[in-house]
Amino acid sequence: MLLTISSFVGFTALVLGLSYYLTRKKDASSSEGYFLAGRGLTGWVIAASLLLTNLSTEQMVGLNGQGYMFNMSGIGYEIGASLALIIVAFFFLPRYLKKGYATIPDFVGDRYDSATKQFVNFLFLAGYVLILLPTVLYSGAIGMGGIFNIMDTFGMSEMMAIIVVVVAIGVLGCLYTIFGGLRIMAIADTLNGIGLIFGGLMVPLFALAYVGGGDILGGLTEVVKAHPEKFNAIGGPNDPVPFATMFTGMFLVNLFYWGCNQTIIQRALAAKNLKEGQKGLFLAAIFKLIGPIYLIIPGIVAFHIFQDNPLKVGDMAYPMLVNKVLPFYLIGFFAAVLFGAIVSSFNAALNSSSTLFMLNVYKPLIKPTATDEDLVTKGKYVGIILAIFSMCVAPLIAMAPSGLFNYLQMVNGFYNVPIFTLIIFGMLNKTAPAWAAKVTLIFFMIGYGLTQLGIVKTDLHFLHVLAILFVISIVFMYITGKFWPAKNKYDDGKDLHIVDTTPWNMRVVVSIAIVLCVFGVYVLFSRMGIAA
Repeated sequence: MLLTISSFVGFTALVLGLSYYLTRKKDASSSEGYFLAGRGLTGWVIAASLLLTNLSTEQMVGLNGQGYMFNMSGIGYEIGASLALIIVAFFFLPRYLKKGYATIPDFVGDRYDSATKQFVNFLFLAGYVLILLPTVLYSGAIGMGGIFNIMDTFGMSEMMAIIVVVVAIGVLGCLYTIFGGLRIMAIADTLNGIGLIFGGLMVPLFALAYVGGGDILGGLTEVVKAHPEKFNAIGGPNDPVPFATMFTGMFLVNLFYWGCNQTIIQRALAAKNLKEGQKGLFLAAIFKLIGPIYLIIPGIVAFHIFQDNPLKVGDMAYPMLVNKVLPFYLIGFFAAVLFGAIVSSFNAALNSSSTLFMLNVYKPLIKPTATDEDLVTKGKYVGIILAIFSMCVAPLIAMAPSGLFNYLQMVNGFYNVPIFTLIIFGMLNKTAPAWAAKVTLIFFMIGYGLTQLGIVKTDLHFLHVLAILFVISIVFMYITGKFWPAKNKYDDGKDLHIVDTTPWNMRVVVSIAIVLCVFGVYVLFSRMGIAA
């Protein structure tokens, strides 16, 4: 245990130290330098930061938990992301960079009005502070607590173990917030990303070797033969991701997440130019294709290993598997890499929340005369306050039902697709008035809430409900734009030349290759492939 803890602390400290050293001379005193890394991120750094921001224990624990309890239908979140990233690279990012937007609500304000911008800004902040930040901390505590077996090792109760890890993640997140903003986070993500690729792939390889008595291919053959149905990615109505949702709500959720979610898209908004931004998005799309190897298959292997003594909670499958199959001398390294992914997701949400508050609330509404130095200083204070609040809320999520990842996606539906509706329609249509946007947000959230709280009874999957509400909202906004058009039409044609917006010349070829790979993955994990 001492060696495990030492390697964990050593790798974590190394990443923090190197990140600070590599960015110590970079200017983070201006708001653009702190919140957008001086608009200087390259493709590889953007890709690594996107992946690490996205990949945390709600994926590692939650998706593998779905693999343990159900099948591979959960890859819809990963494989669907590859397709969404292509659309973001072609459609969303050029429009954002052309206008030099720092936040997504900036676009909403330009397209509709300042009141709609503040409404959307509030929804983002509420979603991050009340849902995302606490969930990242809680899922991180579950994952790290299981890997280190904190309860038994230190004689702690389950709740105390959760609190200890939550505080550790929160404190480290505050350190990144204080010392450098988005740039140091992006560099740390790149370093952790290298470790995560190796660490994430180690788990299924060691797990299969454990099943096969040292033979990885033998272990894979045994698991596939024993449970072919688990390798089916074409989910049915009772699975976490029914395949039909890939063409309805799942498609919308992925487009929002990768194209309109401030926490994610802020990395691409910080690109030095459109070419590098598109490179980063396409690289991330390629890496998402291998996500199922370490995000779902370990859960299926855990099902095989623990089938004689089933786990009470499916979300414990991944940490239990890591503890069982990894050699003791690698557990510390893997835990450090996973810890880095957790901190990355936490930092991203923290930095984005601070960005949204300082640039869209503090500057325009509280202190219009605020200087860049004032924005950065106060932004750090805001980040620390939000971190402390999240640390207090996170342990309460222990009362949430099992199936953490699906639960999180369902709750996020209250704000993600409603915001996406406004953004995508606002880009495609120039006449819908601002009042229609506000009505759409209210209608969407109330309608979704009535179905998910059981007030309006429906057997539809929540992703189908989101798609239906999306269509109704689009039709409503189109009609209002037709009969009551906005007086001032939004002009998205003018390039403000904040950065070079020349597109990447390989974007079409790479996109076609990614689409073919997505098709191939679904064929492989279906009844036409190994699930037969």
